[in-house]
Amino acid sequence: MPGVRVVLSAVAAFLAVLAAGPAVSPAVADEIVDVELVLAVDVSYSMDLDELALQRDGYIGAVTSPEFLNALKLGPNGKVALAYVEWAGVEDQKLVVDWTEIGSEEDAKAFAAAIRAAPLRRVYRTSISGAMTFSAEQIRSNGFKGLKRVIDISGDGTNNQGPLADVTRDEVVKQGITINGLPLMLKEPAGSMLDIGQLDVYYEDCVIGGPGAFVVPVRGMHEFATAIKTKLVLEIAGLMPPAPRIGTTPEVHKVAAEKRVSCSIGERMWMERWGN
Repeated sequence: MPGVRVVLSAVAAFLAVLAAGPAVSPAVADEIVDVELVLAVDVSYSMDLDELALQRDGYIGAVTSPEFLNALKLGPNGKVALAYVEWAGVEDQKLVVDWTEIGSEEDAKAFAAAIRAAPLRRVYRTSISGAMTFSAEQIRSNGFKGLKRVIDISGDGTNNQGPLADVTRDEVVKQGITINGLPLMLKEPAGSMLDIGQLDVYYEDCVIGGPGAFVVPVRGMHEFATAIKTKLVLEIAGLMPPAPRIGTTPEVHKVAAEKRVSCSIGERMWMERWGN
């Protein structure tokens, strides 16, 4: 009976499919790049609107500069992954431009245009530790696999909310992530604004960490664009900065902090002024 045999064959085939279980799609491998880099920029109220615009323009100019585009070519893969994050208080971090693969001038211009299109904003408090934690989370889940993983933090003040910056720094560095710093020293320190006179030293002792970590301080408006470009080129090209760097281990940071600046100075200043 041919008809019966056809039906039985179909049933057998169906049962075989059930026994085999659901089809499993092959895992998608992470995209290989030379560097995974988070550009984490301060948008706290200590930054005025002119400084916020200057900061953003500096990054826009840096990622489209000939120096940056030439640095891309120095890596074995010729491409990097960038994300642009804005941060302020411990609960206010925002992924403004999502992870973007940059391997050409067109890619860089598209990334820069996305930064420019986002509205400027200012938010209360300063949590460098919150920026570190948020940025590290973005790296862990971004779908890229970089030969280097870097968080690039720019800001004009000390940590005054959330976990201590140096403790968080050490936790992030243990994940294989390097943290570099761009301390903005554009104004004369004012106690009423919770400023300190040696923000670059604070960044060296309490913020940066990991292999080859470095700080590029900005002491004037005219230095801003060049400083950002210099730092990005160093990070992308894997070159060592010309200025001395504070060490790359928690032990070295601890010694430096004891001798130069307390990593809890921002929290203490906030408590003395506001009491909470």
